[in-house]
Amino acid sequence: MDDRIACLLARADVAAARSWLEAHDEHTLDLQLALTSIPAPTGDEVQRAAFVLDRFQDLELADVASDGAGNVRARYGDGTGPGIVIAAHLDTVFAERVIRPQKEGGRLVAPGIGDNGRGLAAMIALAQACAECEVRASRPLTFVATVGEEGEGDLRGVKHLFADQGFRPAGFIALDGPGLDRVVHRATGSRRLRASFSGPGGHSWAAFGVVNPAHAVGAAACAIGELKLSVSPRATASVVRIGGGHSLNTIPHEAWLDLDLRAEEEPVLEALERDAVAACQRAVDRANRRRAPGTAALELALSTLGARPSGTTSDAHPLVQAAVAATRALGVEPQLASASTDANVPISLGVPAVALGAGGKGGDTHLASEWYENVGGSVGVLRALLVALAATEH
Repeated sequence: MDDRIACLLARADVAAARSWLEAHDEHTLDLQLALTSIPAPTGDEVQRAAFVLDRFQDLELADVASDGAGNVRARYGDGTGPGIVIAAHLDTVFAERVIRPQKEGGRLVAPGIGDNGRGLAAMIALAQACAECEVRASRPLTFVATVGEEGEGDLRGVKHLFADQGFRPAGFIALDGPGLDRVVHRATGSRRLRASFSGPGGHSWAAFGVVNPAHAVGAAACAIGELKLSVSPRATASVVRIGGGHSLNTIPHEAWLDLDLRAEEEPVLEALERDAVAACQRAVDRANRRRAPGTAALELALSTLGARPSGTTSDAHPLVQAAVAATRALGVEPQLASASTDANVPISLGVPAVALGAGGKGGDTHLASEWYENVGGSVGVLRALLVALAATEH
């Protein structure tokens, strides 16, 4: 076992926190249910944020406040600066205003029950264990419930944190969803683009021969599906939405597609974006060559819907090594992984960061049938505590 983790597990305050987490495992689960029941679609997290702020105040943490983006922050421990940040995102991909978690056997089923009801509950439980058991930390622990992590939120909350040049923690841990084995230290970057194709439009019979934006969308989608993609580092390209037109017998004035481009390294992502844009332009050129003489040409407009940075915290870094060692010490074999989380932003800025699951098991993420099973729930919170404390001592 890693000496740092062994020493932490042997400490009386950490042992007390471990016992507290085990004894209050059902309480943490109740908290997870309560959080999940509060709607928090991306861009409208205010009710859930207020709930978390009240909890932080109840724990008498220091510097409890909301910031200009809507993030909720609190500090534990002495010292200056943010120290080690422990973050969990508030928002979900679901627009439902009424969410009623259901019990199905040993599982809880509800939109967002794992992502990120579990992460938020674990973060609050960790903070409470520290406060109740007077856990010693060599640096402050800063707890942050962030807004805008999902989809078109484009990591808005964590980007706001790091826009402050004075906010440079010694380490960053994102608690995102359930799980006990993954240690996410590679940030999957992304570019989200909308390609809009516009032309003269007209009657589908009388004006036939004018350039058709919908046909160009189809050609571009096919071309993007056939792009040669990097295997290592991994890259993906997906057409995720298509739209356009307003009636059944009209050649549309405009049609569009949305792209989700991802890669583990920035140069690969930049090259992929160039290839995708070129594929869209080829679709325009092809459509224009086929249009009737004297008719207006098809035009392409590109807009950015989101940009998430990529990068890596080396697997040799003490933070990653602490996460690996803590996972093993708790009887689970760690899996080093890549994902898109709040940790992307600090990683891209050279701040050591990882994302961890917050215990238990889950599935059907981002579906209405999302589920959570509380197997090893308190173990996931304990792992996060061990990693955070080890990071404070580095």
